[in-house]
Amino acid sequence: MRFIKVNFPADKTDAVIAAIEAAKPIDWSLDSGYGQFEKAAEIVVAKGSGQKLLDDLQSLFGSSKDWRVTVLPVEASIPRPPEPTNEEKAAEKEAAKVEAHNTSRQKMMSLREELYQKVEAGCNLNLDFIVLTILSTIVAAIGLNYDNVTIVIAAMVIAPLLGPILAFSLATALGDLSLMWRATKTALAGLGVGFGFAAAIALIIPINLESVELMSRTIIGPEVMILALASGAAAALSMSTGLSSALVGVMVAVALLPPSVASAVFLGVGDYTNAASAALLLAINVVCTVLSAQFIFVWKGVRPRLWMAQQKAAKAVKVNAALWLTLLAVLVVLASRLTG
Repeated sequence: MRFIKVNFPADKTDAVIAAIEAAKPIDWSLDSGYGQFEKAAEIVVAKGSGQKLLDDLQSLFGSSKDWRVTVLPVEASIPRPPEPTNEEKAAEKEAAKVEAHNTSRQKMMSLREELYQKVEAGCNLNLDFIVLTILSTIVAAIGLNYDNVTIVIAAMVIAPLLGPILAFSLATALGDLSLMWRATKTALAGLGVGFGFAAAIALIIPINLESVELMSRTIIGPEVMILALASGAAAALSMSTGLSSALVGVMVAVALLPPSVASAVFLGVGDYTNAASAALLLAINVVCTVLSAQFIFVWKGVRPRLWMAQQKAAKAVKVNAALWLTLLAVLVVLASRLTG
């Protein structure tokens, strides 16, 4: 369930009540406003519901500043909501047939606003992001060099790579150029900082070129693309359905962190052939992860609220998909020539 609180001016009361009743919430109440607001409504909706209500409220209030909507998850409700009657179940089933196209994709999905806030927070380029990137790079470099898979996994746990990847994919689905640019800057900064520190480590400590963990990051095959595609899809699906993405973040780091560090280490010791192979592996993984995450967001029906924005977003999705697929084809050709 979700708890939605709406603060608004008194002259919008009738319209707000109509929007709430149309959403068929579990329950709701109307009260006097607090602080600068004249009226307040508190609504409880079922999991997977509420998006249309939020859209209707945003359309109602427009660009005015005298309103606010707050959405909170509900951990428990006492007494428990009553089970729907047979008549209500039949009505819901009939309504589901009418709106099957939207219902199939939106079922059990996070609200667009919740999803955006989660993803946006993960792509902030701040000191925490930089420090975590540096620490994960150092740990990964040591693990690869000492052929210790446990240390490599530990590096993936703290690597903050999931945020910018998901942010870019979501920005594409929404046609949000601002978020797309922020995600790009954060991703490039993270990869650049990590690459620099890994290359510096290669100049300080002796590099074990017989390490299986290190050398395996130069091997490019179909299973690599499958892993990256699965990582991006799992990350986007876990985020869009409101599930924990902590472990999925490790899965994304598997595809991105080790080849990035390996490429920098090889470059640091002057092994340009293996450095190029690892860099190519990283590029393929990035493209596959972004493509699959973008597909999941589109498949789940993540799109802007307004019709005009939806048209722009649809165009952005097609353009980005075409560009990423073209880039993937080029990278695959390069990989086949390099390994052939």
